[in-house]
Amino acid sequence: MRVEIEHVAHLRFADGAPVRAASAVAPWGDGFVVVQDDGTHGARFADATDTSEAAVTSGVAVRLLPTTQGHERFDTDDLKHLKPDLEAACPVEVEGGPGVLLLGSGASAARTRWSLLRPGDGPDARRWSDARSLAVEMAPLYEVVASVLGAQAGGLNLEGAHVVGDRLRWYQRGLPSAGLPSGSVDLDLAAALEAVLGRRRPEDVPVADPHFYRVADLDDVPLAITDVALLPGGTVIVSSAAEDSPDPQHDGPVVGSALAHLEGPAALDVVRLPEVDGEVPKVEGLMLLDASPHGARLLAVADADDPGTPSLALWLDVSL
Repeated sequence: MRVEIEHVAHLRFADGAPVRAASAVAPWGDGFVVVQDDGTHGARFADATDTSEAAVTSGVAVRLLPTTQGHERFDTDDLKHLKPDLEAACPVEVEGGPGVLLLGSGASAARTRWSLLRPGDGPDARRWSDARSLAVEMAPLYEVVASVLGAQAGGLNLEGAHVVGDRLRWYQRGLPSAGLPSGSVDLDLAAALEAVLGRRRPEDVPVADPHFYRVADLDDVPLAITDVALLPGGTVIVSSAAEDSPDPQHDGPVVGSALAHLEGPAALDVVRLPEVDGEVPKVEGLMLLDASPHGARLLAVADADDPGTPSLALWLDVSL
């Protein structure tokens, strides 16, 4: 596998504020939405193919979750325990229309909410500029997932998802350096959406088929899966980070980041991403732009782990 970085941009809102802590990215009409894991709002951009300075600095805030104890941002130490930590974003079909499902990491009691984004009403059925969000507490489902994965309390860190037929495959980043491997479980997609819409209890969503993955080591630190992109034909590309952290709740130094082709329990063709501006790009979100028989173009977003530093967007050309 070959990975070429076509373009790199620093993401900002239209008022100049940085898009912080990018943790996931998903299609948004012709554009994309970037999730900030330390806030209640994401940033939407109108055109996923426009890499101009004007385009990447024109983010519009979109509400993903309601306020928590009156707060919208949780980027300081005294508020970190309230951080919603939405880490996965997945396009879905809901009641015959498009949607984006956002999922909390489950790393703490505050991180077990989901949010469903759908276009607003109007003459255009895909009027994403007026998108509305539905937030729901899914804590009982996380307990089931933890049990199926064999994870102890505080051991969940679910960071990627994609649809496979009638299932939602949900990926556990884990912390391989502490004996918590990356893995995945499959949820019944229809049942999961019914739970979001209030028609089924979260704990009644079927969870099955746990799998565990070994990526590789970078500088003696194991890589852990941070997001996934499903290509036509079933090829799975994963982003991964080698983060030297004591547990899933705390950030640590990232010694390297990579993309890999996932096949069964092993990652093939692991390609280390080069540094950007002298820093390791901690890629936490992947989105498919287009695909060919021999590869794909992906949009990746990277978290700077600094609320004052704009998150990176990387347009990647991947040859298989």
